[in-house]
Amino acid sequence: MLTRKQRELLLYINKHISEAGISPSFDEMKDALGLKSKSGIHRLITGLEERGFIRRLRHRARALEVLRLPHTAAIGEHGPRADKGVFAPKVVHGDFGGPLAGAVAPAESETAELPLYGRIAAGTPIEALRDYSSTVQVPVSRLGPGEYYALEVAGDSMAEAGILDGDTVILERVDIAENGSIVVALIDDEEVTLKRLRSKGQSVALEPANKDFETRIFGPDRVKVQGRLIGLIRKY
Repeated sequence: MLTRKQRELLLYINKHISEAGISPSFDEMKDALGLKSKSGIHRLITGLEERGFIRRLRHRARALEVLRLPHTAAIGEHGPRADKGVFAPKVVHGDFGGPLAGAVAPAESETAELPLYGRIAAGTPIEALRDYSSTVQVPVSRLGPGEYYALEVAGDSMAEAGILDGDTVILERVDIAENGSIVVALIDDEEVTLKRLRSKGQSVALEPANKDFETRIFGPDRVKVQGRLIGLIRKY
């Protein structure tokens, strides 16, 4: 559920707070992880916060609270709670490297079997790994003549759009989407995320649907659309 760098940063923050009684500065975190800029640390912290591993204490400088560690019980003001278990992320690869092996909707059958590429964080982008072993059944009436695939959502940054943690989203493979569409976006050819797409002049904004998360803005050459949301499946 965490990238290697996210895990390294989380453990470093926890160790620093335990030893010094205060969270490390951005410069200290940058040096500890060997990064060249603090923007990378900001992205890692946002990812950890969205996944529920840390919490930023508002209106206080250098105030981070570790809520849980990887594969352990959660900690914090509400007491311990069991983690949901070890999860190995299996999501669509950020660079398809050619035609996506999505299912073409059949013309006559009642359901279509779509490849389920695993979990995608509806928050800070995570590195992606292809998985062709799982599928999901979708009514043909919900599909058109294009290519489709499915992803399981992790996180709640799209909750106000009705997309919740654990939902399975159905996506049409496209490389162009209308302004305001919810898309799978590839950032810098290495990270993917599920967000609402907004074009603003020469910039592209990826908007969450949750007031607790930030809109991220990129140059148009840094973002590639890899799918457009057409529906979701929810298990109760």
